[in-house]
Amino acid sequence: MAEGAATTGGTPPSATVYVRNLEESIKIEQMIEALREIFAEYGTIIDLVAKKNLKAKGQAFIVFNDVAAAERAIGEVQGFELFEKPMVLDYARTRSDATVKLQGDEEELDAHKRRRLAEKERKQAQEALENQKKLNRPANGAGAPAEGGRAPIKATRGAGLKSSNPAASAVVPDEYLPPNKTLFIQNLPDEYDVDGLTAIFGRFDGFREVRLVPGRRGIAFVEYEAEAGAISAKENTAGMTLGGDGRGVRVTYQRQ
Repeated sequence: MAEGAATTGGTPPSATVYVRNLEESIKIEQMIEALREIFAEYGTIIDLVAKKNLKAKGQAFIVFNDVAAAERAIGEVQGFELFEKPMVLDYARTRSDATVKLQGDEEELDAHKRRRLAEKERKQAQEALENQKKLNRPANGAGAPAEGGRAPIKATRGAGLKSSNPAASAVVPDEYLPPNKTLFIQNLPDEYDVDGLTAIFGRFDGFREVRLVPGRRGIAFVEYEAEAGAISAKENTAGMTLGGDGRGVRVTYQRQ
């Protein structure tokens, strides 16, 4: 691999190299081994991440212990063919967990993880909203005037009235709602009251209160002073089971 300047897409230098255009048919374990062998030549690798999920396929992150190593790697490996496909390299846009852990303490790492999770959930919420809008968008030509300049009868009937059909407006699924200070808890066992829920959710920073809904079983709201507390609580209680029947509790953000 010939030495050259680290040319990137304008992303500020960091210790993490973002690799894309990897061959997706190669097994993850084999790809990680190959990447580690190539990039270990340029510095100490403290983490290497490649995932199997559909959106992350063909991508990897190589985390070095310093920026200089990442710069050397990008300068020399840019365009190098791995499994007959040229790798495209850039600096990662955000610091990795491994880098934060190396440079800071546990408190800073926890804060970094909460920010990363919040950003991920915001993006998921935005994607879900955009997808819902696409589903609700009329097909090409729908509502256009018929031949002769007259609009179809169905298009003119009720013109200007807001539809009462809930499906007509874009609704973000609960699991993709953007973070806020209040959690919505569902599928709770009947025996869990304010005290029982406080014992669970009161462990997280900024806890304010648990609110049950009069006349409604199985649901509650948990409020925090700041968004960060709610994010931490949601992250740490995801998938928890309660009650004698091991009921899975659903934790999402309150719809606003």
